Amino acid sequence: MINFYSPTLEYSLLAPILIVLGGALIGVLIEAFAPAASRTRSQLFITLTSLVLSLAALIKVRNEGSASAAMESVTFDGAGVLLQASILVLAIISVFLLADQENFTALAAALPGSEQERDSLRQDLKVTEIYPLTLFAVAGMMLFPVATDLITLFVALEVLSLPLYILAGLSRRRRLMSQESALKYFLLGAFSSAFFLMGIAYLYGYSSSVSLSGIHAAVVGGSGNDIYLLLGIAFLSVGLLFKVGAVPFHAWTPDVYQGAPTAVTAFMAAATKVAAFGAMLRIFYVCFAEAYWQWRPALIAIALVTMAFGSLVAIAQKDVKRMLAYSSIAHAGFLLAGVISLNKSGLDATIFYLFVYGVATVGAFAIVTLVRDSAGEVTDLNRWSGLGKRSPWVATAFAGFLLAFAGIPLTSGFIGKFAIFSAAYESGSTAILITGVLASAIAAFFYIRVIVLMFFKDPIEDGTTVVIPSLFTQVAITISTVITFALGIYPTPLINFIQSTAQFIR
Repeated sequence: MINFYSPTLEYSLLAPILIVLGGALIGVLIEAFAPAASRTRSQLFITLTSLVLSLAALIKVRNEGSASAAMESVTFDGAGVLLQASILVLAIISVFLLADQENFTALAAALPGSEQERDSLRQDLKVTEIYPLTLFAVAGMMLFPVATDLITLFVALEVLSLPLYILAGLSRRRRLMSQESALKYFLLGAFSSAFFLMGIAYLYGYSSSVSLSGIHAAVVGGSGNDIYLLLGIAFLSVGLLFKVGAVPFHAWTPDVYQGAPTAVTAFMAAATKVAAFGAMLRIFYVCFAEAYWQWRPALIAIALVTMAFGSLVAIAQKDVKRMLAYSSIAHAGFLLAGVISLNKSGLDATIFYLFVYGVATVGAFAIVTLVRDSAGEVTDLNRWSGLGKRSPWVATAFAGFLLAFAGIPLTSGFIGKFAIFSAAYESGSTAILITGVLASAIAAFFYIRVIVLMFFKDPIEDGTTVVIPSLFTQVAITISTVITFALGIYPTPLINFIQSTAQFIR
């Protein structure tokens, strides 16, 4: 006889995620029933309101202390709440950038170059479904780092991924490239999800459990078949490493970053990394900590190759979005150092690094949207020559974000890299430390090369201009710039808060 039990859901703890999902559902209803003329304002209001209310609910959850919800499939502990808060802050900044409709196609269903597309452009139609799609992605991202069983983790992975596949194909210009990038992202994402499911199957075969605590108990007890454990860790890691863009699972990153609408690239590059690394931290710190020697050598090798490959290949890039894509691959290698450290310092440093890197990333891509010609955004780096003379403030802001990526003092990137390399040294990972420092030096070369190009070269008269940013884009750039330099000059309050809050509970 099969007994069925009604699930117990702690709605007060789940409120931050449920608020975002509720906002997404309201957005769908607005798409279905609201007049076209009022959709843009309504969707933007609902999206920002949902994210701000979710952040307020998350603060309340934090004040209540660590707890489990949804029959212990979700755990709200200090580290999980910090990661969720980072995702929400990055999402709010990104939504201001998404609000600039110049980034998106007028009619997603129209064939590129067709008469239907030309009619939609003449009518100045707006694709407002980007807002509920963004909220669905944010909800999945918030669930991903707090999920404590593998089934919930897989559901969260798909909820965050599917909207991004669609958003990547909605670029207003270069639509064929945009659709190609969306298709590549979808196909490779489907393969990575299959690997992830295989990992779940092997881990269930090893432990007879899909919960992280059950798998951890099996690892400590050593009662299962170690081959299943190793295969499970390997396949599960493939799915996670794909989402963070680590080598050799990085192939989608430069194409998708280049082809997707720049606002979507900013959101994806910043928030997805926080969610994916958050889940990775929980899995390796909570579930596989006692199997350290089984997975550590492989993850160290991946981190070393990722740092070196991303930094070296970025030097050869002539497109600013592809350069930032390979830069993000290198940063994924730096962040893996925090996972490998497996200590409190590594956890604190990774959370701080994820937040400051995400903020600088959104700001950098926001600047990219401003450099245009008659055909749209100009991403050819050669045409950025003399940008500092055309628009000193825009070039200065972009230079600031590049210096943060390079880890130059007085920027948040320096504090983040110092913290994560210190954690690696503390754990005895000297190879990670040496390679990370060398990769950072290589990366500094191509960042400074762009700064020299902008400020010490004469402008090329080829129709390239810097447009006056919309109010929303100005807000995104201003917030990103202030946070990047404020946390570089005075990071102590945030670092102390993370150190006192960040912890995982089993």
